Amino acid sequence: MIKTDYKSTASNKPIFSGSRKRKLLPVVLMTVLALILIAWGIWPEDKDSSEPNILSPQPSSIESDKVIDNDIDNNETDRQELQLDFQHDKKSKQQNRPIKKEQNSQKSKTSELEDTSLASQFSWHKSKIRSGDSMAKVFKRNGFSPTDLHTIISLGDITAVLKKVQPNQILEYSKDSKGNLQAVRYKIDNLKTLTVIKNNDQWQAEVETKKVEIRLANARGEITSSLFLAGKDAGLTDAMVMELAGIFGWDIDFILDIRQKDQFTVIFEEKYIDGEKFGNGRILAAEFVNQGKSFQAVLYTDASGRSEYYTPEGMSMRKAFLRAPVDFSYVSSKFNPRRFHPILKRVKAHNGVDYRAPKGTPVKAAGDGKVIVSAYSKYNGHHVFVQHGQKYVTKYLHFTKRKVRRGQKVKQGQIIGYVGATGLAQAPHLHYEFLVNGVHRNPRTIKLPDAKPINRKEKTQFLNKTRALVEQLKAQSLVYDQSATTAD
Repeated sequence: MIKTDYKSTASNKPIFSGSRKRKLLPVVLMTVLALILIAWGIWPEDKDSSEPNILSPQPSSIESDKVIDNDIDNNETDRQELQLDFQHDKKSKQQNRPIKKEQNSQKSKTSELEDTSLASQFSWHKSKIRSGDSMAKVFKRNGFSPTDLHTIISLGDITAVLKKVQPNQILEYSKDSKGNLQAVRYKIDNLKTLTVIKNNDQWQAEVETKKVEIRLANARGEITSSLFLAGKDAGLTDAMVMELAGIFGWDIDFILDIRQKDQFTVIFEEKYIDGEKFGNGRILAAEFVNQGKSFQAVLYTDASGRSEYYTPEGMSMRKAFLRAPVDFSYVSSKFNPRRFHPILKRVKAHNGVDYRAPKGTPVKAAGDGKVIVSAYSKYNGHHVFVQHGQKYVTKYLHFTKRKVRRGQKVKQGQIIGYVGATGLAQAPHLHYEFLVNGVHRNPRTIKLPDAKPINRKEKTQFLNKTRALVEQLKAQSLVYDQSATTAD
């Protein structure tokens, strides 16, 4: 029998009371939310309050596209700013990285060796090269390793100059705190200096060339005794005097034709380094007044790069023949058809010019040509005859030694022999003859054929470039004449 009034023993109270529900509900909600966020992979690792709340509303991608479309100019500006910021960040990172130095045995002009601050940081010492010294001896005397010297010499042509050092030259060097060689400096000449520096156990070499400043200068002189003394008084070097004679050597025989009161004017280059003069350059223009006749010359470089001296009108100073086949020397005998021969003791035509000079003085070919005779005879001694085209022949007698052979072609100014006293000769001298169509002519006075003038295409340019030099020659002559008049 079932009792209808059966009552369950279970409690009729709810599982969760109102108070328990309120306590557990937040925990459940947070747990569910955490699980959802973990599943999405967006749980914030840093709960810094400065970060945006992940639950805050974010603009959708569609809204962003609308902003870009509606403001193109602003977007371009933003892109530029971002690019600049990126480069700045990249540079800042690069600045913090160690820079790798390139190791080269020879460095260019933009190399580290050219940095004056690098060279100035060394403490330089000097070692004078003695007679009989080699660089090995210099290194040994100063306690440096021969291995370093071998490495430096092995750098190539740039350091080859150290193989041939000369007495009284100076080698500069610098040592580190341990006494090891770290730098070498050697002055090659007034312009070039070799510097070799050890950098990260690698030797690096460079030749530094100083910049040369060119200034124009002029000199004026009058001959009282000799051209050399007059040139020295005017401030010219012996080399410049020889160059001056070479310019006018086709028109003036500087052995026979020079007279007292002959005058010259020279415009030339002076070379300066760091404000100090160290030498002279080329003669740019010159005038020589010989026995009242004026000769002028200006230097011009044509389109092909060839430099020659011309008259102010554009005629070449170079002639087909030199007036004298030897440089300055004493002339013992002039052209004389009725000369009394000192050895034969009779009147014998002297169809040439004798140039008295020391034995061994070089003799030059007066012009381009072909050697037709190179031999020895009782009267002429060692002699050479040169044919110049069909019209001219030049003869050179009494050589101590001949330098050319028969059939050989020679150029003007080429050495063909040396002054001697062979044959019928009382003392060392050169006997020089000049024949035109087989007839002896005086080589000092005959009109010589001119070389080619300036190219027609360059004539206008030539006149424009040389006009200032010609005017300066005239101005210098005027100043000199006025000063001479004032002195009188």
